[in-house]
Amino acid sequence: MPRSRPTRWLFRLVASVLPLLLAAVPASAASYRYDLVHSQILFGVDHDGYSHPFGRLHIARGWLRFDPDDWSTAATELDIDLAGVDMGDPDWSKAVCRPALLDCARNRYAHFVSIGVERKDDHHGVLHGQLTLRGITRPLDLPFTFNRAAMTIFGLHRVAGFSATATLDRRAFGITAYPGSIGLKVSVWLELEAIRDDRHPAAPGEQP
Repeated sequence: MPRSRPTRWLFRLVASVLPLLLAAVPASAASYRYDLVHSQILFGVDHDGYSHPFGRLHIARGWLRFDPDDWSTAATELDIDLAGVDMGDPDWSKAVCRPALLDCARNRYAHFVSIGVERKDDHHGVLHGQLTLRGITRPLDLPFTFNRAAMTIFGLHRVAGFSATATLDRRAFGITAYPGSIGLKVSVWLELEAIRDDRHPAAPGEQP
């Protein structure tokens, strides 16, 4: 049945105004939870001048807020399980956990919280934040690469992926033992994947 003139007028009005209204609504940052399986943290330190062996750590829990089109709202908070440190040898892992080094018994988790992000281009930036290790909090800047945000190959989840690096002076966190055999500078590499999860919107200080 042909539309009446008022109906046609209303239809045209809605069709012309709706795109403008939608364009005026800013895209909100999505909430993510870290994929604890595919997110890994590697660190390396000089061993008495012979080599730079690696250790591995895992994220215990954490959240991410991120909009690929607007990085100004990006934020993250996470805990790293120090007690799960893996040096590739059980005895070596236990030695790294002793009070003189990571002190895992009294300070099991290292905590990082962001305070801002500096965007360099579409894929690179610097995440500014604070790291608490062994009960000591220090500022930490993480140069990072935003790899991609997309659905998994099976369409199960939407995933955002990042790579980041950092260099720590262990003395800043009270780790001063064995200066003659263990390097003072610790290189850190982070490979992070986060799964979109809007059921628990993330906010600073909140842990989904």
